[in-house]
Amino acid sequence: MATSTMVTDDFTTQADPFRRELLAHCYRMLGSLHDAEDLVQETYLRAWRGYDRFEGRSSLRTWLYRIATTTCLTALENRKRRPLPTGLGGPVDSPADELVELPEVSWLEPIPDSMIVNDHADPATIVGVRESTRLAFIAALQHLPARQRAVLILRDVLKWRASEVADTLGTSTTAVNSILQRARAQLDQVKPSEDDTSEPLTAEQQQLLDRYVTAFEAKNIPAIVQLFTADAVWEMPPYANWVRGAEQIGRLVDVKCPAGPDDMRLLPARANGQVAFGVYMREPDGVFRPFHLQVLDLEGAAVKHTVAFFDVDMFPAFGLPTTYPS
Repeated sequence: MATSTMVTDDFTTQADPFRRELLAHCYRMLGSLHDAEDLVQETYLRAWRGYDRFEGRSSLRTWLYRIATTTCLTALENRKRRPLPTGLGGPVDSPADELVELPEVSWLEPIPDSMIVNDHADPATIVGVRESTRLAFIAALQHLPARQRAVLILRDVLKWRASEVADTLGTSTTAVNSILQRARAQLDQVKPSEDDTSEPLTAEQQQLLDRYVTAFEAKNIPAIVQLFTADAVWEMPPYANWVRGAEQIGRLVDVKCPAGPDDMRLLPARANGQVAFGVYMREPDGVFRPFHLQVLDLEGAAVKHTVAFFDVDMFPAFGLPTTYPS
């Protein structure tokens, strides 16, 4: 009993520091916070069971990543990709069209920065984690078959050698290089232009976000239109409808958002290395309750893409309260 306890304590001490980055890794593979959390738990359980056989031929970190990768690949055998609405078809012609909800689709989910970013890590590491978990990149990864996804993440995100990836996947270095080439070619077809990832926000961008909050809380449509680039995109899972263009976005908010002036409140958050807002709606009893979570892409001093996630059960994970504070 004492020996078993010592092994468990040693494993916990040695393995726990890698939990955040393994969660980020599983999230890149799966596109789901909840699935990633489950598979990190499965990874640690498998690693703990096999810890007495760990021979140290690689680092513990590498060993854990190998277990996590194979665990994710097994999980993906029976799962479809997780899209955003923009991955299912073109924009609607009219923002006034009836909203089409697709509850049967397993949608891409956002992830809180706080769960994957260690604020005490070196700045380059923090930037790397944020850039490699941005929504546009995660959505693009969903277009890849699971094995291609794993190879691209291990090689291009984690910077593993081809031989290390081959050992993890039980294949040859030549096969890994071939898979990587196909994965990069596929990703180039769907990956959007580079996002503005400047950290910290510029003074101009901070002013933009202040105007963003003011405009949405007032439901000031002309002011909302001015926030977005001319070709900006707005999408909102679980609805398939999405629109392109600042004027279209303004029209969508005008005709489809049930709030009136002063019926919404916004609280700042961080998701996928990006600015986010928890949006609260005033209900008949006067209390503001969760409405949706907006994740923004910025381009200079304008918003070029907003994804509004209507799964309000995710609010606590982002540190957002269940009612807007008085």
